[in-house]
Amino acid sequence: MVNWHHFTQDVLMWKEGPLIMGSDALIVLTSLGIVFVLTYFKKWKWLWKEWLTTTDHKKIGIMYIIAALLMLFRGGVDALLMRTQLALPNQHFLTAQHYDEIFTTHGTIMILFMAMPFIIGLMNVAVPLQIGARDVAFPYLNAISFWLFFFAAMLFNLSFVIGGSPNAGWTSYPPLAGLHLNPGPGENYYLLALQITGIGTIATGVNFLVTILKMRAPGMTLNKMPMFTWSILITSVLILFAFPVLAVALGMLTIDRLFGAHFFTVAGGGMPMQWVNLFWIWGHPEVYIVILPAFGVLSEVVATFSSKRLFGYGAMVASMVAISLLSFVVWVHHFFTMGAGPGVNSFFGVATMAIAIPTGVKVFNWLLTMYKGRIRFTVPMLWATAFIPNFLIGGLTGVMLAVAPADYQYHNSYFLVSHFHYTLIGGTVFGVLAGMHYWWPKMFGFKLNERIGKHAFWWFMVGFNVCFLPQYWLGLMGMTRRMYTYPSGLGWTPWNFVSTVGGFMMGIAFLIMVYGIAWSIRHGERDLTGDPWNGRTLEWSLPSPAPEYNFARIPVIHDRDEWWLIKTGKVEQEYAEPLRPIHMPNSSGRPFILSFVFFVAGFALVFEVYWLAIASTVAILLLLMLRSFEFDYYHYIPEEEVRETEAMLGRG
Repeated sequence: MVNWHHFTQDVLMWKEGPLIMGSDALIVLTSLGIVFVLTYFKKWKWLWKEWLTTTDHKKIGIMYIIAALLMLFRGGVDALLMRTQLALPNQHFLTAQHYDEIFTTHGTIMILFMAMPFIIGLMNVAVPLQIGARDVAFPYLNAISFWLFFFAAMLFNLSFVIGGSPNAGWTSYPPLAGLHLNPGPGENYYLLALQITGIGTIATGVNFLVTILKMRAPGMTLNKMPMFTWSILITSVLILFAFPVLAVALGMLTIDRLFGAHFFTVAGGGMPMQWVNLFWIWGHPEVYIVILPAFGVLSEVVATFSSKRLFGYGAMVASMVAISLLSFVVWVHHFFTMGAGPGVNSFFGVATMAIAIPTGVKVFNWLLTMYKGRIRFTVPMLWATAFIPNFLIGGLTGVMLAVAPADYQYHNSYFLVSHFHYTLIGGTVFGVLAGMHYWWPKMFGFKLNERIGKHAFWWFMVGFNVCFLPQYWLGLMGMTRRMYTYPSGLGWTPWNFVSTVGGFMMGIAFLIMVYGIAWSIRHGERDLTGDPWNGRTLEWSLPSPAPEYNFARIPVIHDRDEWWLIKTGKVEQEYAEPLRPIHMPNSSGRPFILSFVFFVAGFALVFEVYWLAIASTVAILLLLMLRSFEFDYYHYIPEEEVRETEAMLGRG
């Protein structure tokens, strides 16, 4: 017999108050609303055929970006709840338990379920088009990667209303994250959701590495690749070296919690510092996994809207390679205060400072690209130019943190909080928003409204600095991170209140941006040329949005600014093949089903329902086996159909 009191109070957590009960109600109403709309407009078949089963990299990229925007909203709400709690001293808007859960989910969502899918979405949208490919190397695997991320995000967010959210911080250090001090299901949600999305991310790294190395159009040597494609190539290598380390660490802590091992338990002969080292061996390359593609976006946007060739192409590539190599030898700067000794701290401090050199090279190259250029301050260019000073503040304070003796003062203070938000928002978020506005016409066939977009930009950019600049002073005044409240009389209240105002300004900016998207869907300027920005690279040679097959004929590449040279008459467009039937992958529902079974397995392990976890694992193996015996997984688009499509797009 079901114990409804236990179910509502402990599983659905209604004892936690109106915030949880309201969230439960909102989830149910939203779900019913979605079902009603799909049923009323008879869109179930369309949803399944066009989106849930697609292997088209462009549609997968769009789904990544939509999911990332939803996660930006969720993580942003977490941030506003924290800032409301800290606006004034001695507040009890949130309990200590709620605050711990919210700062844990905020950090995890923003890095792994917002920044990563946003980057991967832009990768999917732009890279195959930039290199003259018809799809990624492994389209079926690409679909699996997306749905693994999607269901991992669902699993992680489910913790807010069923069982309880993780509360050990986004880094989840043992022993706080261990079973003894953290016995509920919250930490299990964290471990299993990250493990599932990590599998998808590793698959994405393999996919794009092979795509870029093996599927470039004839003539596109490595030194003729667009800079964004270069950034994704290097990022893919970083993913393949960094994410397996995270997978191992998550696996070890999961085994500790579910099966009674002692990898990180001191009393059982384990070592908590082992987790800290493994986490940051992944964690610092992860910072560059989400920033290098933003560097690539900036390089594309700055060159396009300066109407100039990118300055210092070779130096830009070399600097990204140098950053990627150095990113693996700096992880100890995250715990100088752990007592590793002056020799170790000195090495990692110098290595951290060294990263500033190739990063500075990139900044000067962007500035020199703009120098004497005909700059157009469109919305993408505004985000790109704002990136430079804001990321520079984050970088310079990072050099300050690299000085080990000084880090004893800064460590775990709000100075550090401000530093990493200046790099991850001022860097990654500004970069991906520049990329989203830049490639939006290529995804959907219309431009986002410039006037509304500029309002959103200024609200966000000003609000960002109002929010996080005061946190440097708070850190120097002694306010430490993870404090859920503070007494009056310390001089912190004015700066905290100003910081909260800035946070709400960013929230307003997000709402303006959403309004701009909704307005543009109905009234936005349609892109009839395929090249609304007067772009330089190959994706702008295609209609907007591009057809399923991207290129009717694969082009021959002469230069990294191929499309610009064709438009200016300096190069004649050539093709590597005549028009003929085009080989394309079939759609498949199996990636969706497979990933859903991963979700079921993860949920079962969260609550230690082992029979369901075993059954789900068997189902996963069976689905993988069925794919191994599937040979009819592609089709050909007839030449006549290609001709008709090209004629309809005005390219006959």
